[in-house]
Amino acid sequence: MRPIVKKKTLRPAASLRFLYEKKLGTPFLKLLTSRFVSRAVGRYLDGRLSKGLIKGYVKKHGIDMNEYLAEQYPSFNAFFTRRIRPELRPFDFSPEAFVSPCDGKLSVFPVEEGGKFEIKGFSYSAETLLRNVELAEKYRGGWCLVFRLTVEDYHRYFYIDGGSKGENVFIEGRLHTVQPIALEHRRVFTENCREYTVLHTENFGDVTQVEVGAMMVGRIVNNQGAGSFRRGEEKGRFEFGGSTIVLLVEREKVVLDEELIRNTLEDGETKVLCGERIGIKEVAGR
Repeated sequence: MRPIVKKKTLRPAASLRFLYEKKLGTPFLKLLTSRFVSRAVGRYLDGRLSKGLIKGYVKKHGIDMNEYLAEQYPSFNAFFTRRIRPELRPFDFSPEAFVSPCDGKLSVFPVEEGGKFEIKGFSYSAETLLRNVELAEKYRGGWCLVFRLTVEDYHRYFYIDGGSKGENVFIEGRLHTVQPIALEHRRVFTENCREYTVLHTENFGDVTQVEVGAMMVGRIVNNQGAGSFRRGEEKGRFEFGGSTIVLLVEREKVVLDEELIRNTLEDGETKVLCGERIGIKEVAGR
């Protein structure tokens, strides 16, 4: 049984409660979620002076540096996107295994008629997420998988299968936090800046992967544009902060683990690791 995070037990910081629940916090929230602030913070975290933040960050979040490759970090962002030792993230290469693209806390939602799905009381749609009506239609009756990455998670992500892809599509937006308190007050996944690509996979049809930026995450860094890819190959990374990956899966392509569905219905998130099996290929007549 995988670890579960119960959202009701996650007490938001006082600063986040001020920003999202108090009228006085509204102008500060607007400023902090702007691209301007994100770029300014990003420039600092790319610089040599930010190295001084690393030691305290490791201690605060209880990070075991023995789990990561021995490297020199010229800046905080270089540290934040550090590479984990490969043997600690074994990838399931079975063709029928549907795997997680990243470390994170996973929730799964059925995509209803009209391409709609509901998260924390807000109704979303594949169309508003992607701003592409034709593409959104493909996912009616399928699944929406939401992987929430927090600051202590591994912030590199990987291809779930082999195949080919189109160009990356960037959508401008704001940069709300992806903490549960923000999800309760804002339509974060359609307000935040994001980048998506359609993965034409060998085993699971067309899977659209959406990388969603979050507060203080100025850059979503994907490694390639259109072309082919291999299962387990690195797709990209997020720079500092929490963030989210959304997968849209077509109908009758994947059978998700029942545990994931049950935990989501009980308002829990399931902790998963990159490369871990979270479902299997759906076979007609099985």
